[in-house]
Amino acid sequence: MKIVHALALGLFLSSTTTMAECVSPDAPELPSGADSTMDDMLGGQKMVKTYQAANIEYMKCLEAIISEADAAIAQGTEEEQAAAHATHSEATESYNAAVSAEESVAGQFNTEIRAYKAANPGYQTVGLSWRRKQ
Repeated sequence: MKIVHALALGLFLSSTTTMAECVSPDAPELPSGADSTMDDMLGGQKMVKTYQAANIEYMKCLEAIISEADAAIAQGTEEEQAAAHATHSEATESYNAAVSAEESVAGQFNTEIRAYKAANPGYQTVGLSWRRKQ
């Protein structure tokens, strides 16, 4: 039984260290669609994709912490469980915030794309690339 408690405590302590290693990416500064060039908008699209990839890695890091906390909750002492619950809660809140931030960036970029299209009616999108209307 002591071995199980030691393992649970070890999992929890490693997740505490891991929590500090999970770094939330900064949201990109998006171009203003109303007064940007097509190259600016394509650059913005690249920044969004880079942000999304970094955010996925951040969320994977948080998922590992949540899993480790779950294990500590299932097998730890009352004290270890309480600490693991706190870590689980913090990681879950961070995960949910990361999802919301990514949705917000995507929504903002879509707004800028619509503004670009309104300011440049001679261009249309075809898939992910833009071209001048014929």
